[in-house]
Amino acid sequence: MAGFQQGLPGPFAGQDLPWLLAARARLRPDHPFLVWAPFDGPPETWTYARFHDAVGRLAAGLARRGIRQGETVLVHLENAPELLLSYFALAEIGAIAVLTNTRAAEDEIAYFASHSRCVAAITQPSFAAAVNRAAPGLRWVAVTAHDAGTPAAMPRADGFEALFAPDAADRPRRAPDPALPVSVLYTSGTTSRPKGVVWTHANALWAARVNAAHEDLGPTDVHQIYLPLFHANALGYSLLATLWAGATAVLQPKWSTSRFWPVARAHGTTWVSFIWFSLRAVIEGEIPRDHGLRMIGFATSDPPAAQRLGVPCVGWWGMTETISHGIVGALHAPNTPGAIGRPAPEYDIRISREDGTPVQPGETGALFCRGVRGVSMFLEYLHDPEATARSFDDQGWFDTGDLVTLLPDGAILFADRAKDMLKVGAENVAASEIERVVLAVPGVREAAVVAKPHPMLDEVAVAFVTLQDGADRTAMSEAVIAACRAALADFKVPREVHVIAEMPRATLEKIAKAELRKRLRAG
Repeated sequence: MAGFQQGLPGPFAGQDLPWLLAARARLRPDHPFLVWAPFDGPPETWTYARFHDAVGRLAAGLARRGIRQGETVLVHLENAPELLLSYFALAEIGAIAVLTNTRAAEDEIAYFASHSRCVAAITQPSFAAAVNRAAPGLRWVAVTAHDAGTPAAMPRADGFEALFAPDAADRPRRAPDPALPVSVLYTSGTTSRPKGVVWTHANALWAARVNAAHEDLGPTDVHQIYLPLFHANALGYSLLATLWAGATAVLQPKWSTSRFWPVARAHGTTWVSFIWFSLRAVIEGEIPRDHGLRMIGFATSDPPAAQRLGVPCVGWWGMTETISHGIVGALHAPNTPGAIGRPAPEYDIRISREDGTPVQPGETGALFCRGVRGVSMFLEYLHDPEATARSFDDQGWFDTGDLVTLLPDGAILFADRAKDMLKVGAENVAASEIERVVLAVPGVREAAVVAKPHPMLDEVAVAFVTLQDGADRTAMSEAVIAACRAALADFKVPREVHVIAEMPRATLEKIAKAELRKRLRAG
């Protein structure tokens, strides 16, 4: 298996994710690990000991329900304690948690479940019907009692609570194996379907240890989490890093501008990972003088807007495939404002021209990252050896699909995405995912999806289509939007549909998307 060589003691030999949780429960049993701050009702706290006990009872119950090592379970949940309990309990069995985007359409849920070969599912009331319809072959579907903290209308016979065994002493026992897969996160690529990124237990421990180091997290920190846990940012940068440090995670269902400071002040938040819309919401509002933040993470180091918070802002770049930050700002030294940072000591970074030669200061090139497969880099794309092989060259360099600029002082500035991707809020979206749906609409001959700048979401999707002879031009926009709403997550649905006579062409008769973007800018 890539990344694990016989006879060589890796950084996590004899360890895995259950080992880390058990160690924290033993060393800090009464320290708060997880504080759940729902929008409805009071907060609830799990100490390390309480959380470890609950994970053990759930692992024992899942094993009684037939979940075995190596099997995959769909975890289709918004932020809630049940997601984390499921993640750690499946890890204890040696099973694999498939953490999926809760904004996915039913067709996408069906793909996630079938592609990852899930045997069961854990979800919440608002998604239960869709999961049952999308994956009718599952052994069972367990449903929580609430939707991200909002109580369900009535109790269910297939309730999540019924999964727990009475005693954590019955938790499964197995030898720690860092090479064992622990989770699958689906990330958009340039193909028509998302790829499943496989993390091992060593990957999870790497995320915990290295992210904690990059963020200078210690046992007295309180890391407030609002980003969805089915993304590497919240799961790796925030939750797992908090666990490694023996610190406290305050979990919110999602972002709420009105609730951010009250929660932060009530629980003593010291660390937050921001994305643009949340940072903008905070800095445009009133900032309490007595806030406890000591540092924040963001896409760039020390952006001028963040100066209002009065704390350092460390920039970073990473992907689901890189586990941690391949490029990161300095914690206690000056950074280049607006830059991502510099190559992290744990990774090799290469910036290349089209001919493969390295760029010079001031030049923009393709970003490549190299680490150890299954440790500091993802193990593989699930059930897709061809895509995995295409992503790495013969020297182990991973093609990130991003373009960056090497600044004269050695810092790195993000430039663009070489792959045909959109960034909608915090979500990566492959244009081809949307085009696949649009092309299936009766009457559409060709389709091209490009990004349009948006003041809050960074970008949104816009579709250009040409029509087959006889197609109804006046009804086409509504038909395309309706098809996308039925088949795609809401953030992937085009905001505009433009019917044009012919697509502009580039070399080899490819659609010239740069020309379409020009048309958008020109109105």
